[in-house]
Amino acid sequence: MTTALQVRNANPPRHHRWLEFIGVLKLIKGAFFVALGFGLLRMLHHDLYLFALQAVEALHLDPDRQAIATLLDKVTLLNDHRLKQLSAVVFIYAGLDFIEGTGLVLEKRWAEYFTLILTVALLPLEAIKLIHHPNHWTVVLLLANILIAIYLAWLVLPKRQEDGQAPI
Repeated sequence: MTTALQVRNANPPRHHRWLEFIGVLKLIKGAFFVALGFGLLRMLHHDLYLFALQAVEALHLDPDRQAIATLLDKVTLLNDHRLKQLSAVVFIYAGLDFIEGTGLVLEKRWAEYFTLILTVALLPLEAIKLIHHPNHWTVVLLLANILIAIYLAWLVLPKRQEDGQAPI
């Protein structure tokens, strides 16, 4: 006579290292965005143009270059209200990263679906960014997110079929 423990041990749950890796990356990204959000809040009531100009000089960049000049022009559009809005968006994004990362590290099925949905939902925005501002980093991030979406879909769809649910 077999016990429930023997049956459960006969088919141990598969451990997915890549899910943990993606989860840890999400947690690191969440921590970065929390720091960025607080950095934005620290800039309230400060001269952002002067700060940006000092950063450009400290990095030994040429302020007359088109990209740097455009960045400096855009900094002048930021006011305290806009900084508060940006920090709120950054904190919300950080919260989503923490939810995804924690769920993936703990190997929760809902986190796999949640991460898949959010990753796929943001792919068009990344593609638009690549079209308007092409650079190597945007290509790398877009490809990484596409690979993550494919991996999660590959992981999640068989689980739906095992549960007797129709594939998406």
